[in-house]
Amino acid sequence: MNKPELLAPAGNLEKLACALDYGADAVYLGSQRFGLRAAAGNFSHDDLITAREATSRRGKKLYLTLNAYLTPADFSALEKDLHELRHLQIDAYIVSDPGVLSVVRRIDPDRQVHLSTQANTTNAAAVGFWHQSGISRVNLAREMTIGDIRAIGSETEAELEVFVHGAMCIAYSGRCLLSAALTGRSANQGACSHPCRWGYALVEETRPGEYFPIEEDSHGTYIMNSRDICLLGRLPDLLGAGIDSLKIEGRMKSLYYLAAVTRVYRAAIDRFCADPSGYTADPQWKRELEMVSHRPYDEAFLDGRDSGKVHAGDSRYIRTHDFIGIVRDTRTDGTAVVEGRNRFFAGENLELIGPGMKTLPFEAGELKNIEGKPLNAGQPNASIVMALPSGAQAGDLLRREKKK
Repeated sequence: MNKPELLAPAGNLEKLACALDYGADAVYLGSQRFGLRAAAGNFSHDDLITAREATSRRGKKLYLTLNAYLTPADFSALEKDLHELRHLQIDAYIVSDPGVLSVVRRIDPDRQVHLSTQANTTNAAAVGFWHQSGISRVNLAREMTIGDIRAIGSETEAELEVFVHGAMCIAYSGRCLLSAALTGRSANQGACSHPCRWGYALVEETRPGEYFPIEEDSHGTYIMNSRDICLLGRLPDLLGAGIDSLKIEGRMKSLYYLAAVTRVYRAAIDRFCADPSGYTADPQWKRELEMVSHRPYDEAFLDGRDSGKVHAGDSRYIRTHDFIGIVRDTRTDGTAVVEGRNRFFAGENLELIGPGMKTLPFEAGELKNIEGKPLNAGQPNASIVMALPSGAQAGDLLRREKKK
């Protein structure tokens, strides 16, 4: 069995470095146009040069999203961008629009092209069509069952990719008009305002201003809110079905989310590929995924399309831990410089996490500023000098369990 690729999101240069540090084989990111996350910290041309250098230096791959659905007015800008991008030797573009694919093949014919989940690919015939059109990899629709995935894997030559973790969209593979209709911000051009997460009520037309709940609990009414996908427990099924790349959703998620999720899937993939027949999941992996901000987890449609567990019923995120800092430097005297992300105090119980499932609990000691003066608290964006457990390295993160 070939070892599958672990593909992680990179919302900016800091997150790109984090993804690589915590075990990603490849990262996907967006430029300032034509991706589907217009609100993410997308990459300028200079940023893309830096990203290409970073991934090349570490033997990792870099994929650029061009998966928005374009209007006629967009194509001159697309052609200009592609001419400028050619010299970067990006490993692949991710597209969903056949028109975008045709322009890429004309301007940069040697570049690999991957098909986005936005193309709703659900059968082997469609995979074959896209493969003949120049697509080297297809990200299958998130509505697939494991039986469907297995059948496609046995009948196609193209590489196959699936989302294994992150947000699900209430619309079919994310192709939704709700945001455009209600706010004028098109989800299909990267500007979704996520109205599926809003609370809704029913109004009878002769009684304006009188709101009737459709389905309500103590938190509100969330008739279109979906769960998050988590396929960690189905890793043997997916790899046995011939999946080549496991993709994590979340270019707009936090650095802590990216690090924690990436290191869990890295550990799981490595253990499975080392001994497929003897593979067992570590219970700590699932606990780790519960410690990041998420909606209720489920396995989407993997066991059938009639699952009622896609609907979450509550728009709120589950947040059990705070991300409070990132280690920027370690010193020979045993202290380290931490960049604060949330307020914390001496005497609090913290955890340091790092690549390779490193998890070190400790009690925060005295906090000082760079000049060595005592601090009452660690503050967001401040540089804090403090003692950390042995083995701490730059790039490690600090977290704290939320008070109940």
